[in-house]
Amino acid sequence: MSNVIGWWKLISWSQKYDDGRSVDPFGTAVEGRLAYDEVGNFMVVISRPDRQPFVTGGQWTASDKEKAGSYDGMLAYYGRYELEGNRMSHHVKASLYPNWVGNTQLRIVTLDDDTLTLSARLEDSTPEARTAELVWRRMSR
Repeated sequence: MSNVIGWWKLISWSQKYDDGRSVDPFGTAVEGRLAYDEVGNFMVVISRPDRQPFVTGGQWTASDKEKAGSYDGMLAYYGRYELEGNRMSHHVKASLYPNWVGNTQLRIVTLDDDTLTLSARLEDSTPEARTAELVWRRMSR
């Protein structure tokens, strides 16, 4: 576990579909942080850099349209992790996407010096089947 411990900055997030399409879900200037600690906790925050501020109200009183737009530009979750070989299990305790709460997100890990790549197979056996790849760079200590 000690090789992944620390803070990581997101470099890229791409999804490659089985039909040949390639998509950058939050664009090519995506921003994000990932942290793993020494006792098995993790957190992830990923954001589009072009999220718009609310103009119809505050955090709780903005229009539903603005709140939905904000949701569409951010992903955040945390919980406990386990690393076994090259398989990372993220056991999700809380998430902006509520369907992940209480579930485990599986990732394949490649660690090369200060570059961490996490891959996940999504919606396998459907027309939307794809492989997501997130590339992270270790932040200086």
